[in-house]
Amino acid sequence: MTASRPLSAPAQRNLTASAGDPNAGDSYIRRAGRSLIYSYHAALRAIKLYPVENAAVQRALAELTTMSREIIAAEGELEIRTSGEFIFVNATRLRLDLDNYASFSHLLSLYRRAGLGTQQIDATVTARDWLVFLSLLQTAPGNEEPEQRFEILHAKLDAAGIRAFTLARPAEADEDDKEKSKERAKRTYAQSVAVTKDLMTAVRFGKSPNIKKIKRVVQGIVDQILNEETSLVGLTAIRDYDEYTFTHSVNVCIFSVAIGKRLGLTKLQLYDLGMAALFHDIGKSRVPSEVLNKVEGLTDEEWKQIAAHPWMGVLCLFQLRGTQDLHYRAMIVAHEHHMKVDLTGYPRTVRPRQMSVFSKIVAVADGFDAATSRRSYQTTPLNPADVMKEMRDNARRGMDPVLVKAFVNLTGIYPIGTLVVLDTFELGLVHAGNPIAEMLSRPIVRIISDARGNILFPGYLVDLADRGQDGAFKRTIIKTDQPDRYGIRVGDYFI
Repeated sequence: MTASRPLSAPAQRNLTASAGDPNAGDSYIRRAGRSLIYSYHAALRAIKLYPVENAAVQRALAELTTMSREIIAAEGELEIRTSGEFIFVNATRLRLDLDNYASFSHLLSLYRRAGLGTQQIDATVTARDWLVFLSLLQTAPGNEEPEQRFEILHAKLDAAGIRAFTLARPAEADEDDKEKSKERAKRTYAQSVAVTKDLMTAVRFGKSPNIKKIKRVVQGIVDQILNEETSLVGLTAIRDYDEYTFTHSVNVCIFSVAIGKRLGLTKLQLYDLGMAALFHDIGKSRVPSEVLNKVEGLTDEEWKQIAAHPWMGVLCLFQLRGTQDLHYRAMIVAHEHHMKVDLTGYPRTVRPRQMSVFSKIVAVADGFDAATSRRSYQTTPLNPADVMKEMRDNARRGMDPVLVKAFVNLTGIYPIGTLVVLDTFELGLVHAGNPIAEMLSRPIVRIISDARGNILFPGYLVDLADRGQDGAFKRTIIKTDQPDRYGIRVGDYFI
């Protein structure tokens, strides 16, 4: 195997040869790259399930070898690179769809676990090379950190005489890039709340909102989620009490688009989903403010007014000017998002029906954000981790279990913004879910107090999957708690 070294950018393609080759170019590499990842995943599964001499293993290795050589013959090179939640083949990003989600996720997980970011494959690659590499790649890890596993993988390939692969660690994101991404997320979020406020206010007073502005906002959310979702999803933890009506719609839009991305929806479908999610509660603009903001319990008549907001939302969308381009799914979502999958919610249906997929997605996002937010009648919001458990385990919530699972995959068992107490007696706020699938219960956490209870700001990030030299985890969550108990404003750590 070639020694580990900084990898140069992919070599420039032979344009002269490509001009007469219908296989050349991004369209070819997208098709071939997807087939390669399928073959990669199939070979991994076969090696794990059967002995080496089994025909299924030999067939899978032969197919992967042939696929690799074909791409090298057409492109002059073959490089597989991971970045965040994306896989690139020869610098072309492969699209994540529902039918390839399992293979993509499995490969990303193995690469992260092995501390591997880039793999270049030589034209001399053989089935034996692939067998040794894939066997080592999915060997159960010990107590080593990913950086140590990378070195171990490297050494074992050298010892086996494997020279067909050049490996490199993941490229470290530049701090400036991280800050720029964070600033972009803040701008996107602030613009989204402002535009949503204008929308609801305009509808309440019978005016026509600026639909073009709303479309640009949703496009910004979709672009941000596709490029780097962590920063934007993190801002949903702000949950401003005074601006609840508007931040709630934006949060539901962000969560819905992020779930849709996990399900492999196309960019156009994500845009339609985002528009529907942003408009899902527009019917509340027709409910009197004193009813929406009432602190005491609602009377039967007031509850009827609240429960009417789904069908009033449909009427609002029909009456808006300039909505000829607004997808009909937005009206369906406005009508259905409180129905529940068993149709025991509201409004009650006249005849049997099935909720649309978009409505089910928005229902999950809406239920989570509403339960974890401070409102006029809910001065103490519920703990995000408890809400997630309730959504997952309580069938009476009426949420699609597959979509709840996708949401858990997005946020982790401990959603972003959850206050956790660690066995080190430190306090932490969940910053992001752990990218390693097996570590969903060990998120990335921002430490915000030391063991003596002294509050730290802005604190620092730690990975709860990190182990000490003795192999034990350095930190473990004991329990979750309410930030108010410690005088902590969660939003301050995400702004």
